[in-house]
Amino acid sequence: MKKTVIAYLHTHWDREWYREFEVFRLRLLRVFDNVLEMLETGKIPSFYFDGQVAALLDYLEIRPEKEQLVRKFIKEKKLFIGPFYCLIDEYLTDRTVFEKNIEIGLKIAKDFGCEDFIGYFADTFGHSKNIPPIMQKYGIDKIMVWRGVPDLPSEFIFNGVNTVNMVRGYFMDTFSAPKSIEEKAEDLRSNLDKIAAKSGDYVLLPIGADHLGVEPDIAEQIKKVNKILKKEKNGFSYEIKLSDPFEYFRYAFSEIALNGEGKHIRVIDSKEIPEWNDELRDNSKTFILPGCYSARMRLKQYRAEASYKLEQADKLQKHLNANYDGIIKYAYKLLIQNQAHDSICGCSTDAVHLENYTRYEKILQIANTIIEELGFTSPEAAKLIKNSGYKFLATESEKGFDTVAMFKGFDSKILNDTQKIPVTEDYRDIFVLRKTFDYKPEVNMDISADRITLNGIGISFVRCKDFGDTYNFGPLRNDSGENAQFLEITKIEEQDAFLIKSTFFDIILRRTQSLVNFRIEWNNQFCDMLWQAKIMLPNPVTKTFSEDMNTIIERTFDPYYDIRRHFPQTKGIETRTNFAPMQRYVGAQGVGIITKGLTEYEVNENSILITLLRSTGMISNPKNTTRTTPAGPPIEVPGAQQLGFNRAEFAIGTFEPDDYLKYVHEIYPQIVPNA
Repeated sequence: MKKTVIAYLHTHWDREWYREFEVFRLRLLRVFDNVLEMLETGKIPSFYFDGQVAALLDYLEIRPEKEQLVRKFIKEKKLFIGPFYCLIDEYLTDRTVFEKNIEIGLKIAKDFGCEDFIGYFADTFGHSKNIPPIMQKYGIDKIMVWRGVPDLPSEFIFNGVNTVNMVRGYFMDTFSAPKSIEEKAEDLRSNLDKIAAKSGDYVLLPIGADHLGVEPDIAEQIKKVNKILKKEKNGFSYEIKLSDPFEYFRYAFSEIALNGEGKHIRVIDSKEIPEWNDELRDNSKTFILPGCYSARMRLKQYRAEASYKLEQADKLQKHLNANYDGIIKYAYKLLIQNQAHDSICGCSTDAVHLENYTRYEKILQIANTIIEELGFTSPEAAKLIKNSGYKFLATESEKGFDTVAMFKGFDSKILNDTQKIPVTEDYRDIFVLRKTFDYKPEVNMDISADRITLNGIGISFVRCKDFGDTYNFGPLRNDSGENAQFLEITKIEEQDAFLIKSTFFDIILRRTQSLVNFRIEWNNQFCDMLWQAKIMLPNPVTKTFSEDMNTIIERTFDPYYDIRRHFPQTKGIETRTNFAPMQRYVGAQGVGIITKGLTEYEVNENSILITLLRSTGMISNPKNTTRTTPAGPPIEVPGAQQLGFNRAEFAIGTFEPDDYLKYVHEIYPQIVPNA
């Protein structure tokens, strides 16, 4: 049987990963100079620039003289960019930032003349079920995925959207390999046979890989391998045609039929295309690298704070018709750059993540300053800020407000007054205040040697060894770890809180309007360690509800499965896991947990365990117990151990999933009502 192979040339461009941004940009100049030259001389018909515009902008910032040529190729449909500004992670972001990413990316791509778009998720570490409807909202009706896809054909309907399963992934560097044409043809045949088994008459073949340029003689190589592939073997023969992924979609999803009920369905070769309406986090076929949910937890905490405060600044300035749109767009670009999957996932070099921290600080500076300025210039803004429960600065304590912190500094009125400058005499005590909650829940608290019990909910703290890497947790077999032992408890009268000393860390426990808040602080001196808060529920946890793209999704679990007892032996396997990503909320059995940037939980028997910190020292450990092949270079990254001061915050209450936003907003106050 002859199969037509629609091949497209691409490069997967991580702006920063195992090398730093500017280092990769120098490589980008060489790669894309060559692509433009090959397009100009007709050596290649087209090039797909990884579904984002950031790499193109990075290039043109250094090569501005190439812009008109780029626009020409885009108009001629030889160069495809967008729809995203950056390729950001789907699970370690939120809907607001994800949509900003599309809005910014689409505008730039369309300004360059691009008209054709695919939701391109070639290397994202699993796929949220909420992505397809968001893509449809922006008029995008095509999606390409790889990681996390279970045993599905090459074409399926993902939550209502035509979707291509990249059966062998985007990574196809055969033509760059130092092999003979005959060897390359056999490598291609092996991969094409696997793709063809899942496809109809047309097969999709990406040609490219991470930061990889196009081979100068690619067209000639394809002619040569076609002569070999046209001979039938294992029931298939192939002819590779250099084109673009849009042509593949036109062929693969062209047939429409009526089912027995008169409803239109999509078919391929007279077979109905299957539908998949859940998330894609199956790792039986491809790695989903779930350790990224918790690697460098400080990055996740920064992201949560920066995203929240920037959104509040944006909503407040729009509510007041202020003019901060330009600086907010700039801040969102910085935020999106930090949420590329090798950045927010914490699996890059220490130098890369130092730059991430700097970007987050810039975002927080912008967001905090906008809110401060509006509070200074607008009585309405000042009232909204104070009444929302959002923290604000004052020169003295005020009745009806809790003093959260105090430091030496300058009054905001002076700092924001363009007609004055602060002088030494203005340096004084500054109070961080927050609205006092009129009602606080009654809490029956009991503390035993290793457990805190709050209204019948048990909380303990555990840690175990982790010899994995930034991509995967790597436990010791059957390691039960150790529990924190509680030593003493002290009442902090001025904060209506309790300080609990333990063998692991200090815990400050405080009541808010409906929740009991935990702030955990410690000086971490341990390498290669997983730290968790264990919330014990009445029954085995077979179902959880968690926040994903600012909506609630339901997941099912086998509560008795434990990754610590299931290590793979076969090459290319990643152990199934009961760890899962979350945004701000996870709950089960009427108990809800709200976190400040803690983005991973585990299900084990009757417990939900929230990851507080996962220390590890390598990007990709070749000896990882839960993954049998590398996921990246084995670079040592001592910064991922997060030695020194650490803080983790979460809150617990009893409420149902449908009510979760009320409790989230208790921790993340909304300055503008009903925003």
